[in-house]
Formats: sequence, C-alpha cells, structure tokens
Amino acid sequence: MFKYCLFVIFYIITAAVPAQVITIFDEISNEPVAGVAVYNSSKSIAMISNFEGKLDIGLFAKEELISFKHLSYSEITIKKERIKDFILLTPLSYDLGAIVISASKFKQKRNEVPQTIVSINSEDVKFSNPQTSADLMGHSGRLFVQKSQLGGGSPIIRGFATNRILISVDGVRMNNAIFRGGNLQNIISVDPFDIDNTEVILGSSSVLYGSDAIGGAINFYTKTPQLSMGDTPNTYAQATTRYSSANNENTANINFNLGYKKWAFRTNVSASKFGDLKMGSHGPDSYLRPSYVISQNGVDVQQLNPDPEVQKPSGFDQVMISQKAYRKMANGIDLNIGLHHATTSSFARYDRLICTDEFGELDCGEWNYGPQKWFMANINLQNNSSNSALYDKYKFITAYQNFKESRKSRRFGDENLKHRNENVNSVSTNLDFEKFVSEHSSLFYGLEFVYNKIGSRGVTKNISNGTIEAAPSRYPDGSTWQSLAAYLSYKKNIKSKLTVQTGLRYNYIVLDADLEANNAFYNLSFNKTKIETAAVTGFAGLSWLPSNKISWRLNASTAFRAPNIDDIGKIFDPMPGVVVMPNSNLNPEYSYELDLGVNMKLWDGIEADISSYYTYLDNALARAAYHLNGQEEIMYDDEVNEVHAIQNSSKAWIYGLEMGIRARLSNSLNLRSQYNITKGTKEELHGAETPVRHVPPNFGNTHLTWHSNNISLDAFADYSGSLKAADISEEIAPYLFPLNEDGEPYSPSWYTLNLRSSYQLTSSAMLLLTLENITDQRYRPYSSGIAGPGRNLIAALNYRF
Repeated sequence: MFKYCLFVIFYIITAAVPAQVITIFDEISNEPVAGVAVYNSSKSIAMISNFEGKLDIGLFAKEELISFKHLSYSEITIKKERIKDFILLTPLSYDLGAIVISASKFKQKRNEVPQTIVSINSEDVKFSNPQTSADLMGHSGRLFVQKSQLGGGSPIIRGFATNRILISVDGVRMNNAIFRGGNLQNIISVDPFDIDNTEVILGSSSVLYGSDAIGGAINFYTKTPQLSMGDTPNTYAQATTRYSSANNENTANINFNLGYKKWAFRTNVSASKFGDLKMGSHGPDSYLRPSYVISQNGVDVQQLNPDPEVQKPSGFDQVMISQKAYRKMANGIDLNIGLHHATTSSFARYDRLICTDEFGELDCGEWNYGPQKWFMANINLQNNSSNSALYDKYKFITAYQNFKESRKSRRFGDENLKHRNENVNSVSTNLDFEKFVSEHSSLFYGLEFVYNKIGSRGVTKNISNGTIEAAPSRYPDGSTWQSLAAYLSYKKNIKSKLTVQTGLRYNYIVLDADLEANNAFYNLSFNKTKIETAAVTGFAGLSWLPSNKISWRLNASTAFRAPNIDDIGKIFDPMPGVVVMPNSNLNPEYSYELDLGVNMKLWDGIEADISSYYTYLDNALARAAYHLNGQEEIMYDDEVNEVHAIQNSSKAWIYGLEMGIRARLSNSLNLRSQYNITKGTKEELHGAETPVRHVPPNFGNTHLTWHSNNISLDAFADYSGSLKAADISEEIAPYLFPLNEDGEPYSPSWYTLNLRSSYQLTSSAMLLLTLENITDQRYRPYSSGIAGPGRNLIAALNYRF
C-alpha cells in the first residue's frame, strides 16, 4: 500500500510538471544521438535519450545546470532555460579516451593502445558520401588507393597492399587463398551505407590477425539492429538516392530497422549503376582515350572516341544486400547473425584495354572481369559479463563465405576468347577471450581456424563458331588452404599513465594443390605439392601519458605471410610478354617493424599527431624471372612469353613518417590536415636494389570544415607528390605512366580542390552536395590504370522515416 501511495504522489507531481521534449543531434551529421546521459549537478535527476535522440527535460528546474554526456562526443553543461527544442553535440575529433575494438578484439581505450588506429564512424561515412568502400579509405587521408579500373580499389598501408593487408568484416577474415600480390578489388563488396564503424590498424598486426597482416588491418563493422526500449516496436527506415556527374552514377539505398525488446532486425539494400568515367581537362595527354575497340559483325574495329576524356568502357553495375538479426539474451550474452551478399556486373579491366602494341595499335579486343560475387553468413556470440575462472568476456564467431570471380580476355583480332572462372569456399571460426587478471591488467587469448577450397576452370571459346575447348585454369582446381592458430596477449596499466602490452601467436598452415590437369598444357616440374609451414610472431608495445597534453606510443612487432594458392599455383599474364608459372618451393615471408608515435595538444584546441615507422621484410615473396625446366620462355595463349614465378627472392626496407594536425579555430570552424611520407628499397638475390612496388608518392589532404545549425561545409584538397623513373618498380607496366623529356616513365604530382556540404532540410530530410575536382585536373593516382574523375557534381538526398 505504501509503494502504491508513493507511485500516486509521484504521478501527481510529474503530471503537474510541464513536458519539454528535446532532441539531441550530432552537430556534423545532424543525426539523432541515442544513449546520451543527461543529469543535473547533484545527479538526483538522470535519464538517457532514446533511439530517436529524444527525452523530456521537464523535471529539471529552470535555473538548473544540465549535463549531456556521451562517449563519442564532447560533454556540455547548459542551463535549462537556455535550451529550446534541441541540443547539438560535437563529435570528438581525436580523443585519447575513445573506445577502439581492433587492437584486442574487445573494447579498449585508445590511450592504452600502442598502435596507430584510424577510426571512421558512420557519420564520417555519411558526410563523405563515397561511391565505394575503396573510395572511403582514400577519403581518410591515411591510406593510398590504387585503381586498375573503375570497379575496384586497392588500399595501400605504409607501402604494403593486397595480400599483405588483412581485411575483415564483423570480425570475419575476408582474405582468402587466392588473394594476390597484384591489385585487388574485393573491398568494394562492402557497402558504405551499411558501415557503422571502420578501424584501420597502421602497421603489423599478425598476432591478432595471422597471415597477411604485414602492412596492417582494415576492420569493417556493419550496423547492428536496434532494440526497442519500451513496449512499442522500434521501427525506422532511411532512404538515400545519389547522382554523380563524372560517371553518371545512379545509386539508391534503403535500410529498415524493426526492434522489439529482445529481438531486432535490420535490412539494407543498395543498387548502383556507374557509367563510363570522364577525366579532367588539364593534365597529361597520354591519359586520353582517343579510340576504343568495338566488334562489328564479329570483327574488331578501333572506333574513334568522340570525347577522349571519357574512359570507354569503364562503367558497371553493383547490388549489395544485407540482413542482420540481433538477440539480447540473459547473463549479458549478445547474439548477432548476419547475411551479406554483393555482386557486380561484368566490368572492363581498363588498364589492359589501353595497352598498345609496338605499332601503337590497341592490344586487346576484350578484357573483362566477370561478375564479382561475395556471400557471407556469420554468427557472432558475445558475453561481456561472465564470472568464469578462465574468462570474463568471450566472443565466438563462425562464418561461411563464397567468392566468385572470372576473367574473359581476347587479343585484338583473335577469335579465341579465354575464359577462366574461380570459386572459393571459406569456413572460419574464431574464439576470443578476455580475462581481468587484476584491477590494472588483462589477458587476451584465442584460437582461429580457417579453411579454403578453390574451384578453378578454364576454357577457350571461338567467338565465330561458338566451339569450346578446354584450357588451363588459373589455379589448381580443388586445392585447399588451412590455417590453425593460437594467440596470447597481456596488457598492464601502470600508475594510470603507462600501459604495457605484449603478445605472441603460433600459426600452422597447410596447403595442398594438384596441378596435374594443367600439366596437360604445360610441362611443369611437379604434379602435386603439399606445403606445411609454421610461424611464430609477437609484439611488445607501450602507451605513455606523461601529462594530459601529450601521449607517446612505441610498438615493436613481427608479422608474416604464408604462401597461398595464388603464390604456388597460379598461371597468368600480369603484363604483355610475361607469364607467371607455379612454384612449389616457397616459405613464409616475415616482417620486423618498429613504430613510434606521439600525440600533442599544442595549444587550446590544437592537436598534432606524428608517427614514424621502419619495417624490414625478409624472405619476401615477389615475382621474378624463373626457369621452367631450364626454359626462360614458353608459349602461353599462343604467344611466346618470358617465364616468371613467385619466389622468396628479395628483402625490403620500408620506412616513413605520418603527420597530422587538428585545430579548432572557433566553435564552428575546424582545420585538419594529414601528410604521409613513405620510402622503400628492395634487394634482389643477385644484389640489385630496386624500388618497392607498393610504395606510393608522398600524399595527404587538408580539410577546413564549418558547422552551424543545419549546415555543414567542408572545403578540402587532396594531393599527391611525384615519382621519377628510378623510383618506379619494374613490376608495374610502364605504359601506365606518361614519359618525361628523356622518354622515361614517371608519375606526376597532382591535386584536387573540392567542396562538400550537407543541409538538414527538415528533421527527416538531409541534402548532401559535393563538387569534386573544381579545377578539372586530369590525374592518375600512382600505379593506377584509370584516371581520376574530372569536375564532378555529387548530389544525394537522405530521408529518415
């Protein structure tokens, strides 16, 4: 009875208090912010904003100071009488107390992490409005992105790329046994509209992520379905449509959330159509596309291009779908289930279509990648509050992935179309634990198993009469690649200012391949091969905060990459006149890295971040000239080609400096700039020193942003330095570069000036407008086969309902 009376009294009092419902918005994205803690100075009144960013502050007194606090935003305190209908929270540009996941696979404060980690949240993604996830990485200013064609993008981290960078989605390793040393486009299968957070580890990460993480790791975390906080289902949807003028892009996205108290579901669908990309008007003439090949009555003809700035053909279509389910279970257990599917149309490998023969005529009649398809089904079970003697938290992830890709190529005038299809099935399981050893120390440990099986087929089709003949496959059909690993990591906080972390990993890898089918076409020196390798890697690092204005990071680590099916069994032509053949005599390559970084708060509102690194790569797997049964040249696709193979043929030294500055010039105006310097030298077995293939020129960007009420503006410049002929690896086709006055290929410097904006039309609708490359520069990023977009207007409309 007493409790009932108290409830009645409380109801009468609160009913008499006039309601004042406000909405809390992100100052940059104008998105509602859920989970904001709101309280008075005595904390006698406290509440949390709901999923729509709303809450009723009617209980607070008129003269009372109210605080708004959220981990991802600067805390503010304001008198209630000054609050109207909404509150704007400013995201933390760089906060040493911010939370990251990738450093230990569990939530950890940034100031405890000795590695350099770049975080990109969903608000950043929305405002930058990238066409693909590869473009998103380029917008960060910390990664260089190479493109051989419009349908792709290969990130470069500290001079390493492709199969020396680990990519994961929701904790699942995307790298498979046919990830190659050449440029990759798998990253575009990740939908930017579906990204909640991306964390990029700059530098060696093999202790946690195993083989391939020599240069670093890119970890995508997709959006989690949101539960209902009451009896009413939490339903909302967002729709976005976008147009880009440089390639006549048309994109549509819709996502929908349905949340109950214990179950929640999220559906995301994106569809894009990209036309042929138009380059800028000011730059090297060698980038122009004066003609292209068409087929007339079955005969190849060079067609004059009415607009040589349009890169024909380069367009493609793409569809991405994801379905996620979330279950809040008892005892602090969370269950996440995800289904992801992405597919493209066929798209031209543009860098091969612009190649010419010795007479200046186009070399290829066709060179297309077939539809690139990716499917992933994953289950993530996580417990954040266990009382086990062995662990306090655990995370179990199991996944199945399927990758499909193909290649269709034909020389100009040749009736024989070479068609090669690849299919990879991948199963993986990760089990990770965290144990609090004491108040100031934690233990992280786990197990990982990965299994890949490769299907590969090759045929030759005569386009005149339709006859089909068997042809060598790109990879040994039915080959397998397996990895079993265990790791252990220990973290200790010393006097709250110094954190020491160290770890070890043991990896055992088995590779089986049968090349007998391809030996019907080539007299290889072996039919079957089985490679068993083991690797031990480790790291030791510290993070030191001598004051609240400076923090130091020091990290020493080793990493490795084990040979995969692409290394030992691939048959392909990386450039005209060269064919790569299988080689079973391979061992893992190892890297040894030292990384030192400092973050400084120079003055009020001004921060600087500097990182330096030095990496030594030993026993490096690289393509080099090779003798096949004593022969330096063989017939491949009806032509004489020089024989190459992947070999442990070199060692490399890569080092660099990364510098960034962030300045809050006023409450509305901010400046940030990033500049990256990378250098590298490779030494071959015969002693010759050559440039490292994936070391880019110096590059960076500078942003001046302004936010006020419903408007956000970002004036920014992207820029890249030049590389002279002596700094360009001979592994890169020279025809991709213009020639200097001495007739040598070089990579010219370039810049673009850009303006990006967003305007909150209503509480539900947002308009995003971007004008890229305002001065219409004609540029081609280093090692790329396709030029960047010229002047480009991007318009997008986002509506939340």
